[in-house]
Amino acid sequence: MTDKDFCLSSYIAFRYIWKDGVDFAEGFQHKNYLPPADSERIPVHTSEDIDREIRQQFDALYAKYDRIGILLSGGMDSACLAAYLKPGSHAYTFNSASGEFDADVERAKKYCRKWQLQHHLIDITMADYERYTPIVMRYKFAPVHSIEPQIYKAAELAKADDVQLMIVGESADLIFGGMDKLISPEWSFDAFVKRYTFLDPELVLTHPVSQAALFEPYRLGADGIDVLRFMDDVFAIESSGSYLNAFGAAWMPYYDPYARLVMADPLNMQRVRGGEPKYLVRGLYALKYPELEIPFKIPMPRPVDAVFKNWSGPSRPEFRKDIPMDQLTGNQKWQLWCAEQFLNSL
Repeated sequence: MTDKDFCLSSYIAFRYIWKDGVDFAEGFQHKNYLPPADSERIPVHTSEDIDREIRQQFDALYAKYDRIGILLSGGMDSACLAAYLKPGSHAYTFNSASGEFDADVERAKKYCRKWQLQHHLIDITMADYERYTPIVMRYKFAPVHSIEPQIYKAAELAKADDVQLMIVGESADLIFGGMDKLISPEWSFDAFVKRYTFLDPELVLTHPVSQAALFEPYRLGADGIDVLRFMDDVFAIESSGSYLNAFGAAWMPYYDPYARLVMADPLNMQRVRGGEPKYLVRGLYALKYPELEIPFKIPMPRPVDAVFKNWSGPSRPEFRKDIPMDQLTGNQKWQLWCAEQFLNSL
């Protein structure tokens, strides 16, 4: 079925359309990611278990591919995976002319020097968003996450370098207790709904549609919510789906070794709340980089704050005329810009 108002509200709130079978227009069937079933994953108890299982995965990959590359940030998830690459492999790090990612880039350079990787810095500009966003939107049949155009650009550059497979570390947050600012608090139901809604449709749309139904299956009692189950079910689709779509649009195979693993023991929330999110991955990082301080979570850099700083906002009738643009983040402005570009394409 088609329901433009629902789809637009869902994208604005969550950065994807969460209802299968509901689309913007006839013939526009969006694609959602389905994570591997737990029965297909390998249970790990320790950082050493992760090290062993990822090594075995890379051995199997190198039996099939000669040239493997990696999306490498300054954070620990991709840094750990870089340790399993053969010297001379290509690593791609996102950069910005504004200099806002300099610290991230410098850490990535250290990783590349240690493992003798060929390091490529990828600048992302407004021209890149204008060039690549239509491509990834057409592949998804929906507006997209702000990381998708830049992942697409990286995939195209990797293809030009004859890379056959790209490695990403995207699933580590979900599987090993990252996203600590989301999973650590004792949320009330309404407070979590407000926190997880990236941009309130009522603030920006002329015909907003309530998205409360996404959260209701996770309600506990009168005012609680099962945050971990929500993250496993919902966040996995939104986050991993961005990689699936962007690499798919570029026809570049990719692989996430963390996605094949699962914690064998319950997540120790005391450690997470005590400042040790992803403590098993932190242990792996310490094994691979004993000489470096363990970094805290670093999201994939996106230069949306600089690129959309002076953007005046959407003009289509689907959007309110009184949007407080000066109060929105770069990512929220991106959502409005991307949504308008998609609507213009219908």
